[in-house]
Amino acid sequence: MDFIFYFGDVFSPLSFLLLLGGTIGGLILGATPGLSPTMAVALLIPFTFHLEAVQGLILLGAAYTSTVAGGAVSAILLKIPGAPANIATTLDGHQMAKQGQGAKALQLSFLASAVGGIFGVLLLIFLTPLLAEWALAFGPSHLFWLAILGVTVIGSLDSASVVKGLLSGCIGLWLATIGFDDIMGAQRFIFHPSLGGGINIIAALIGLFAIPQVLTMFAKGRRTSGAEVIEVQKHSVLDATKELLRRPLALGIGTITGSIIGLIPGVGGQIAGLVAYDQTKKFSSEREKFGKGHSEGVIAAEAANNAMVGPSLVPLLTLSIPGSPTAAVLLGGLLIHGIFPGSDLFDNHPDVAWTFINSMLVGQVLMCLFGLYVAGLAARVAQVPQSVMAAIVLALSVFGAYSVQSSMGDVYVMACLGIGMYFLERFGFSAAPLVLGLILGPIAESNFIQGGMIADATVGRAGYFLSGGLNIFLIAVVVASVAYSAWMELRSRRYTTKEEAQA
Repeated sequence: MDFIFYFGDVFSPLSFLLLLGGTIGGLILGATPGLSPTMAVALLIPFTFHLEAVQGLILLGAAYTSTVAGGAVSAILLKIPGAPANIATTLDGHQMAKQGQGAKALQLSFLASAVGGIFGVLLLIFLTPLLAEWALAFGPSHLFWLAILGVTVIGSLDSASVVKGLLSGCIGLWLATIGFDDIMGAQRFIFHPSLGGGINIIAALIGLFAIPQVLTMFAKGRRTSGAEVIEVQKHSVLDATKELLRRPLALGIGTITGSIIGLIPGVGGQIAGLVAYDQTKKFSSEREKFGKGHSEGVIAAEAANNAMVGPSLVPLLTLSIPGSPTAAVLLGGLLIHGIFPGSDLFDNHPDVAWTFINSMLVGQVLMCLFGLYVAGLAARVAQVPQSVMAAIVLALSVFGAYSVQSSMGDVYVMACLGIGMYFLERFGFSAAPLVLGLILGPIAESNFIQGGMIADATVGRAGYFLSGGLNIFLIAVVVASVAYSAWMELRSRRYTTKEEAQA
């Protein structure tokens, strides 16, 4: 119950102001198609440099939470999910809006998001310390395999192809070797003076997540989204609350499904929303109404995608394995502030860890309160021409990359990585495993070298890295995650081929 002692820090003037700003800004960014939660958090990291670590994390955590919920606005009013996590919301949410129930759908989405989100953060509060104590037994060999596990899990689950996902992770691992070797002091792959200090993680995050989106939006020209905004008519919040309470099945399935899926590294909110929607439909006594504007569809999807947020941080804070692409960016934010998540996080930085988690709990309430008030504005922001939005994001990207070290070299690195990622994405590669390779590469390398030194003096490298219950368990999870993803991909291809043959 240590977290209770740090609740007061959330309400200090600057921290609460950042929480408010991150929540409102995240709602608006989330409602803007093309601006994913991952990109929004990556763009905000440079603005946290001059803040205390806990204040920076409060801003990033608020943005993460509210961008997921804000994506429901465009999903309901425009039938364009603000983020992949809101795909399932479009199925019934937009139908409700077309039937004149847009306000009701929005109210249900924010109320369900708050319930799911609070439950998810409570899981984060009570599960994280338990796993952190377990992680105290980890040595260099275990940390090495954990770093490899982080890359393979995200690499095999966040890409269209297992091979392409793993290749992206390998590219990230290679990028992590650029610069000077910390132990031997040797130069590695320094082709330009800008790379003398290695790849700056912030410039890389902005380049890999923001620049491809900017180029995509520029490619669409001055056209708007082409979607017509449906006017939001007034609806009683009390009636929406009663409607939510009359749908305990959808709320329960969405919350529990999202929480469980959030604990699995690399799965993400879109899977949580779709699985919760599907399961609710199967168990509902009104399954024939799904897809035609049924409130249970909105409740289940939104409760799930926000319930996923808290548990997705559990493996990040305890084992340094991000549970989602956005959590991978948060890992970068933690490392920049000198905080290494893991077994001793709650011993060495309890004020930072608990205040950050508590702020996410308060942020869920604020998100719900502000959600409806900014919904109309957010929907209008979604109508801003793509070229204008691209110019704004590009300016923020250049500013963010330059402000890291006041160096144009970082801007060049950001531009090169972003342009390269734009073309890689067109061939089905994903930025998330590449970023993870870049972040976890130094961790894997340093622990491999430390473990090698210990091994040379004791049982040898094979005996040190490949024996012991925990080592074998981690290796088995690495192999299982890759094998499962390969099996799912093959199954999907066979199903697609069968469907095409029958067509």
